[in-house]
Amino acid sequence: MISEDRQNYLAFIITDGLWKDDLVDYADDDVVIRTARQAVAKYNQELIEIDTKARQMVASLKRNVQEGSPEWDVMYKKYFEEEMQRRSG
Repeated sequence: MISEDRQNYLAFIITDGLWKDDLVDYADDDVVIRTARQAVAKYNQELIEIDTKARQMVASLKRNVQEGSPEWDVMYKKYFEEEMQRRSG
């Protein structure tokens, strides 16, 4: 869901923001940016899994809901949000 370039950008923004706000002092910038990239990539992977699960749940409905229809959008959003809640505890 998030391109690799965007993931790298987000990791940079996060680490740069923490540093500029004087919340942390990095001993090794490369390790920090790599760790931030891994965290963003993991979050992206979870979004992909949640998207897949929500799509499967809509597809499993007894009535055939066409993707792109207003009903499909409502059901997808509902299942996506439920799965996000379930995973966040």
